Amino acid sequence: MAEAQNTPVGSTTAGAIAVAAESTVATRMSAPPSFDVADFPVPHGREEEWRFTPLERLRGLHDGTAVATGDSLKVAVEAPEGVTVELVGRDDPRLGRAGAPVDRVAAQAYSAFEQAGVVTVPKETVLTEPIRISVHGQGGVAFGHQVIELGAFAEAVVVIDHTGDVVTAANVEYVLGDGAKLTVVSVQDWDDKAVHVAQHNALVGRDASFKSVVVTFGGDVVRLHPRVAYAGTGGEAELYGLYFTDAGQHQEHRLLVDHNTPHCKSNVAYKGALQGEDAHAVWIGDVLIEAKAEGTDTYEMNRNLVLTDGARVDSVPNLEIETGEIVGAGHASATGRFDDEQLFYLMARGIPQHEARRLVVRGFFAELVQQIGVADIEERLLAKIEEELEASVA
Repeated sequence: MAEAQNTPVGSTTAGAIAVAAESTVATRMSAPPSFDVADFPVPHGREEEWRFTPLERLRGLHDGTAVATGDSLKVAVEAPEGVTVELVGRDDPRLGRAGAPVDRVAAQAYSAFEQAGVVTVPKETVLTEPIRISVHGQGGVAFGHQVIELGAFAEAVVVIDHTGDVVTAANVEYVLGDGAKLTVVSVQDWDDKAVHVAQHNALVGRDASFKSVVVTFGGDVVRLHPRVAYAGTGGEAELYGLYFTDAGQHQEHRLLVDHNTPHCKSNVAYKGALQGEDAHAVWIGDVLIEAKAEGTDTYEMNRNLVLTDGARVDSVPNLEIETGEIVGAGHASATGRFDDEQLFYLMARGIPQHEARRLVVRGFFAELVQQIGVADIEERLLAKIEEELEASVA
């Protein structure tokens, strides 16, 4: 595997491709999946999967000292007609099908939730309005579990909106039937002191299409772990992400696309902007092409724009290939300062400096904003970017 970390401002890195004779857990930067907390030792920050995370700021989520308190999260679901919304017990057979926890926090979340939310879109149902899931923190500690399942040839857009203040760990599952199409927009717009750690597992059926758009702004610490695996040939996954990391914030996105089935595709594109002292963004992009996954076509990319001094980016693209019979595979990472030449070009044409900065940042994020496809979320996102930029010059 190739690694590009603590990337100097202005440099571009792209890891080389490694070919492994056999797949091992260590090369995937992940412990063996398990639903049992006892299978995961308490992390101390020296482990590969935890070395970038400020464990002391997780408020006990990593070592078991965080205990759920009542009414810490308020969850509301708005769904079009025909969609089934349920609260189910821990013994429901639909839980855990998309994948098991791969770290101690995810296992703790799985063992600690009392009820899980299950949203089901019946087969061949095509929704014209989004399903909206509002998750609002009301203080305290909470553990959660959410399942979103689409039947064969169903199509849906789901918006999961996180707001408020809470310390929370959760698992989210996306299960796509054959030929289904699911777009998920997960917005992390927490208050300043919130802590959010979550594992997202997607299981993509034969000829199904999964698109994830992760938008992260708020919170003291946000650590998200999207993972994709395939249940049949012809599946496609698109993972997009946008984050704006402000002073003192830690925002970490760790992805794994497991090409475990022949003739599937994936595309990953995450972009972040950082400003302020001790702003810290981490992006880990793992793509594994297993020996049996012939005909795979995959690419992953991370770009970061550093707007001020004092910010830090760790960007690590990893690509592991166990078969030479693929269509294509590549990855890239780049981190750079605000482009003074672009700024000068705009200012030379009479555009004030502040407006020029705004246009450059909006242009940097434009292609990812367009992937959202939900007008009110796009407008809110652009407004949030404007708000962050205003704060930087205040």
